[in-house]
Amino acid sequence: MSNSELATSYAALILADDGVDITADKLQTLIKAANITDVEPIWTSLFAKALEGKDVKDLLLNVGSGGGAAAAPTAGGAAASGGDAPAEEKKEEKEEEKEESDDDMGFGLFD
Repeated sequence: MSNSELATSYAALILADDGVDITADKLQTLIKAANITDVEPIWTSLFAKALEGKDVKDLLLNVGSGGGAAAAPTAGGAAASGGDAPAEEKKEEKEEEKEESDDDMGFGLFD
């Protein structure tokens, strides 16, 4: 990550932490206040557009959740519906093992 991206990211986090709307002008103001001179205005514009209408704190809290809130009920419903999912996974694993063994025909990289 370049210094420009890093400085803009930190400025966006500061604004989000203070509960201030993230705009290109506010990002640029924070970056100038930190005496960082090599950030082109395109970075602040890109970050402002990407984060427009988004809750940055919520994004940070849900980094490892996968598909977000919509995927949680679906995954929970599938797991609670019965024992079909583990059987399908085992079946797929066996098929993959078969395919792998078929691919190995005794030829090495340097044969």
